[in-house]
Amino acid sequence: MYQIGGILLGGAIGALLRFMVANGVYQWLGRGFPYGTLVVNVFGSFFIGFLTLYFMERELLTSVLARGLIVGVLGAFTTFSTFSLDTFDLIQQGRLLGAGLNALLNVGVCVLAVWAGVSVARLV
Repeated sequence: MYQIGGILLGGAIGALLRFMVANGVYQWLGRGFPYGTLVVNVFGSFFIGFLTLYFMERELLTSVLARGLIVGVLGAFTTFSTFSLDTFDLIQQGRLLGAGLNALLNVGVCVLAVWAGVSVARLV
């Protein structure tokens, strides 16, 4: 029961953080490209890699804190569905290069961010 509460609370926090970070990025860089979604996905990918290894090595992966952070906060923070919609919108607008670039950056950079998170976790 505590894990469910941790995930619920973490999900609320993650959703609010996603909204704040993405909107901050859009205010900074504009809405000509889905930069907000990309930034959220990269940071979320880094932290999911970092926290998963961190908790796994300490045999705490099933703890309330781990589930609240990984499933709740990061699950609500990262935005794969928004990424998919952004990419579809670019295709609908006929911006195929932008759609391809968005897909390549979100997938490629986020996989690298998970690797970076795991690498940093191994150092601490």
